[in-house]
Amino acid sequence: MSKHDYDMIIIGGGAAGLTVAAGAAQLGAKTALIEKEKLGGDCLYYGCVPSKTLIKASKVYHYAKNLKTFGLPEVEVPPCNLKSVMDHVRGVIDRVAVHDSVERFQGLGVEVIFGSPEFISDHEVKVDGKALSSSRFTIATGSHPMVIPIEGLQETGFITNVETFSLEKLPGRLVVLGAGPIGSELALAFARLGSKVTLVDVLEYPLNFEDHDIAEVVIKQIVNDGISLRMSSKAKKAYKEGNQKVLLIENKNGSEEAIQCDEILLATGRRPNVEGLNLEAAGVEYTKNGIETDLHMQTSQKHISAAGDVNGKFPFTHIAGAEGSTIVRNAIMHIPGKINYNMTPWVIFTDPEIASIGYNEKRAKEDNVDYDIHVEKFEEVDRALAESEYQGKIKILTAAGSAKIIGVQIVGLHAGEIIGASVLAVNKGMKLSDLATPIFAYPTLSEIHKKSAGKYYAQKVFSPKVRSILKFIFGYQG
Repeated sequence: MSKHDYDMIIIGGGAAGLTVAAGAAQLGAKTALIEKEKLGGDCLYYGCVPSKTLIKASKVYHYAKNLKTFGLPEVEVPPCNLKSVMDHVRGVIDRVAVHDSVERFQGLGVEVIFGSPEFISDHEVKVDGKALSSSRFTIATGSHPMVIPIEGLQETGFITNVETFSLEKLPGRLVVLGAGPIGSELALAFARLGSKVTLVDVLEYPLNFEDHDIAEVVIKQIVNDGISLRMSSKAKKAYKEGNQKVLLIENKNGSEEAIQCDEILLATGRRPNVEGLNLEAAGVEYTKNGIETDLHMQTSQKHISAAGDVNGKFPFTHIAGAEGSTIVRNAIMHIPGKINYNMTPWVIFTDPEIASIGYNEKRAKEDNVDYDIHVEKFEEVDRALAESEYQGKIKILTAAGSAKIIGVQIVGLHAGEIIGASVLAVNKGMKLSDLATPIFAYPTLSEIHKKSAGKYYAQKVFSPKVRSILKFIFGYQG
């Protein structure tokens, strides 16, 4: 008989925690899931689901205002009713939340406990005064928006992604502080819904971790949609002037600008949720960047794992799920397994989208990896032309002097959907020939893989040398 109450206790009911809970319970482990608020995590209520729903609504509104592009008659489009849009967003959240319901996980055999847990030893947590013990733990408490220190910001007031989806009135003028994925996505969505948006960041350009030629495609669209960019600029002070807010920024030359607005949206990064867990009592090591884990997802205490945003690796829902699966494999099934972060795809849901897998040029240079580049533009893809959305390209990186694919970046229409072939190619160590030889359906956007890879072989096949050999052997007259 076990000396502990449970075989696995999971702290946190987001993507990672729910993955571990479902897997552990279904494999016969006595499982408890402890959550402070509601199952589903930030992704469901304040992240992926609401933001992508809002982005879609803004794109449809954008279409309505640009019907002439498709040869359709122009119509008078009334101003956006943000409350109605947010009602739609919350409706989608409610539909998705069914999959993360308490009833579903109880049906799988998980004991769901609501409360604020803290460790009292490396095998015990206390929840609302009650001690619970387990032979294994998973910490999956996620992250929260990071609020950078800006003079007067707290007094002036601001919102983060958490409050964004509770807005009922469209800000006439919106300052978005932070030009990473969250800031860029929300800036574009609000601009298309009718806000006058200014995007501010200390970075040289938005989405700075992407290669400039990839990010540039999105930047052009951002500017075309009326967003004002203030790059290489630092927020110094926030204050109120009557009913309006003012953000004082300083650019790299030292000059200052006061930007008047109705709302300030902070999108300056995330911090792991480690407060209140009393990790010291459990002997779990952590830093301001998160709980330290190895590739098996084990912390400094081997029986305690950490997954999702709290470990500070990759802040993506699909990575949280993959890390959760790795924990189930190692801790419950006792089958050794590691997670390979080099094979991690991600998508930025701007318009157009950016999707990546493996190396881009920046990361390849950082790792001293030599590479060759193979590019095809969306304007060479008939489906993109038919949809009148042909901005962008695919960029395939292969090992220098080789056809082995080591990374792919796509910026363009539905990049997040068509990256799938590239994910498979990178994970399976495929060569360009594996993308050039299959038959892709026509007309589809996925043809861009074949076109880019095909160029590499076309240069070799349709060469003067090959032509001379064929002419000599077969006597061709051309």
